[in-house]
Amino acid sequence: MRFLHDLTPQHDLTYDDVFMVPRRSGVSSRYDVDLSSADGTGTTIPLVVANMTAVAGRRMAETMARRGGLAVLPQDIPLDVVAEVVSWVKGRHPVFETPIVLDPQQTVSDALALLPKRAHRAAVVVAEGKPVGIVTESDCLGVDRFTQVGAVMTTDMVSIGEDTEPRAAFDVLAGTRHRLAPVVAADGALVGLVTRTGALRSTIYAPALDAQGRLRVAAAIGVNGDVAARAERLAEIGVDTLVVDTAHGHQERMLNALKAVRSTGIEVPVVAGNVVAAEGVHDLAEAGADIVKVGVGPGAMCTTRMMTGVGRPQFSAVLECVEAAREHGKHVWADGGVRHPRDVALALAAGASQVMIGSWFAGTYESPGDLQRSADGRAYKESFGMASARAVANRTSADDAFERARKSLYEEGISSSRMFLDPDRPGVEDLVDEICSGVRSACTYAGAHDLAEFAERAVVGLQSAAGYAEGRPLPGGWQ
Repeated sequence: MRFLHDLTPQHDLTYDDVFMVPRRSGVSSRYDVDLSSADGTGTTIPLVVANMTAVAGRRMAETMARRGGLAVLPQDIPLDVVAEVVSWVKGRHPVFETPIVLDPQQTVSDALALLPKRAHRAAVVVAEGKPVGIVTESDCLGVDRFTQVGAVMTTDMVSIGEDTEPRAAFDVLAGTRHRLAPVVAADGALVGLVTRTGALRSTIYAPALDAQGRLRVAAAIGVNGDVAARAERLAEIGVDTLVVDTAHGHQERMLNALKAVRSTGIEVPVVAGNVVAAEGVHDLAEAGADIVKVGVGPGAMCTTRMMTGVGRPQFSAVLECVEAAREHGKHVWADGGVRHPRDVALALAAGASQVMIGSWFAGTYESPGDLQRSADGRAYKESFGMASARAVANRTSADDAFERARKSLYEEGISSSRMFLDPDRPGVEDLVDEICSGVRSACTYAGAHDLAEFAERAVVGLQSAAGYAEGRPLPGGWQ
C-alpha cells in the first residue's frame, strides 16, 4: 500500500480518515477475486469473529466456518464446554445448514422458543429419523401454545438428496416454489437443511475446513494460570487456531505465556495480542506468535481510551504493525473499529490478513444471546464488552464474595448494549454477504485478484470529516 501523492501523514489515522483511489484494473468480476488468507488459519474469507461471550458461540462458529471464516471461542468458557462445542462444530455438515429438529409431539411453545436460533426460522419435524413436516412461525400463529407441532406443521415439502449440488438444489427449490427443504440420505434420514439463499451462497463461498474436511474453529486463552496445560488441552480437543489474548498484549506475562505455549510443541497457528505499535509486534513475534492481534480501544464495546487515554487510531496501528510483522514473516489481525464494509477493505489494504468483528455480529440470529423485543417491537440481542460488569462477573464466579466485590469496583467497560437486528440483514450470513461484496469490489477497483495483491496495489488518500460525510448515501432524500 502507498499513500496518494506519496504523502506522509502528520498524525495517526482512523478508517474514517482515509479513502482508496481506484486504479487501472484487469479484474472483470468480483467473483474473480480470491479472499483466502495466507496466514495459515485456513480461512477462505478474511473475517474472524472476536472472542466475545456475547458474540462467539457454537452457532456463530458453525455458520462462519461454513462460509469460510473463523470464530474464536472466548477464554472464560470451561474446557469441558469448549470440548463439547468444538466436537459439535466439527460434526456439522460443511455445506448444508444444521436444522432445528422437533418431534411431532412437541408443542408450539417449544417451536417458538427454538425458531429464533436460526436465521431461516424454520424447524424440521422428524419421526423415526425421517422428516415428516416443516414448522415456521406462521404455522404457530393463532393456536394454543400447547398444541403439538404435528397438528400445525406443513407437510407440503420437497426433500433434497445429500449428494445434490448447490445449483441443482436451488433449481429444485425455485421450481417447486419452496423456500427451504430438508436434506436427506439415501435411506431418507435427515442430514441437514438447505434454503434457496444458502444454496446460492454455497456457490460463492468455500468452507474453512481442517485436514479431515471438518469445519474449523479457534479458541482463546488468557495469560494467567497454567497456560501451557490449557493450550495443550485445546490442541487435543481439536482447536485449529489458538489465540493468546489480553487487553495489554505488550507485557511480560504475555511474553512468558507465549513461550510456555511454544514449549508444548503444539502445531496450530498461535495468535497473540493486543498491541498497536511495531515494538510490541517485534517482541510478540520473537516470543513465538505467528499472528499478532492489533487494536486497543477502537471496539464498539470498549471504553479503554476514555478510561485510560491509552490506544491508537486503528488504521495507523494496523499499517505500522503489518510492516513490523513482515520483517519476521508473520501476519496481523486487525481487531476492532470496523463499522462498515469499507473499514474491512481498508484494514486489508493496510496489510491485515484477517479482520476481527465483534459487536457488529452481536445483533444477529447466530450470536449466543436470546432474542428479545423492545417496547416498540424491534428485535435485539444484548452485547457486552469483555471488561464489562457482566463479563467480569463471569470470569470471577469462582472467587469469594469479597474478591468479587473488590474486582467489581474496577470494572471498566459498558455493562450492556442493545444490538438491534437489521430487518434487512438479521443473520450473520447477510452481513458476511454485505462485507465480502464490498471487499471484492474494493479489490476490483485496485486491480487485485487476491488479498496479497490488494495490499500491494492499494493507493490510499487522506480526507477531512467533510470528505467522509460526502461519501455517505442519503437514503432519506434531500430533506
